[in-house]
Amino acid sequence: MKMRWVVAILALLMLSVPVPSVVQAGYPEAIERARPAVVGVGTLQPTRRPPALFRGTGFVVGDGRTVLTNVHVLPESLNERKRETLVVFSGRGADSRMHAARVLARDPDHDVAVLAIEGGPLPVLPLGDSERVREGDLFLITGFPIGTVLGLFPVTHRAMVSAISPIAIPAGSARQLNGRRLKQLRDPFPVFQLDAVAYPGNSGSPLYDPETGRVVGILNMVFVKESKENILSRPSGIAYAIPIRHARRLLEGLR
Repeated sequence: MKMRWVVAILALLMLSVPVPSVVQAGYPEAIERARPAVVGVGTLQPTRRPPALFRGTGFVVGDGRTVLTNVHVLPESLNERKRETLVVFSGRGADSRMHAARVLARDPDHDVAVLAIEGGPLPVLPLGDSERVREGDLFLITGFPIGTVLGLFPVTHRAMVSAISPIAIPAGSARQLNGRRLKQLRDPFPVFQLDAVAYPGNSGSPLYDPETGRVVGILNMVFVKESKENILSRPSGIAYAIPIRHARRLLEGLR
């Protein structure tokens, strides 16, 4: 009889344990809200086959005609002689569309770029406060890890902030130093190290809170890795994100 009472009390205690808010928010709902604001970034050249070339991910903010992405996602130059232009891909699958785009601002030191797109406004993602992010926080990433190989279908991963650490670490030897790394060592800034699986096509993807939908970082698969993992012969599967405050500063400069 005593054992039955013990089992009953344990069952009641288990039922009374609060469910984490991230579960209450519901990942499907969070993804459904964020997905329409996630776009592809690429170029269009009518004489090329295929004409459209995917380069990375971005997401829409502000007035619905402003896109944030990484600087390294953008082409170094456009072949104007062959009418190559910068474009943004929105929508999903057969409902995808192309928008002419232009660069409004670049911050190469933090690998953040702002684009303006033509056409009607798209759904937007609100920006959060990256200063409040803590190690152990859970977020979502939505983007295009393998580009448009399977069509324009965004993919979402769950990511925990494993560490908040400087973008550059001291090199083991002078051979591992270059101009950019020296600058980063002189003026380092923290980045978010994530336990998510991500690929180069994910560069520019939003790192957002599943409960509020607010973006706290921009995924970066090249700029940061070259700084933190250049000593590795086989780079790790760790993902990194640039805190959103650097994008905020760039947007405020435009105003």
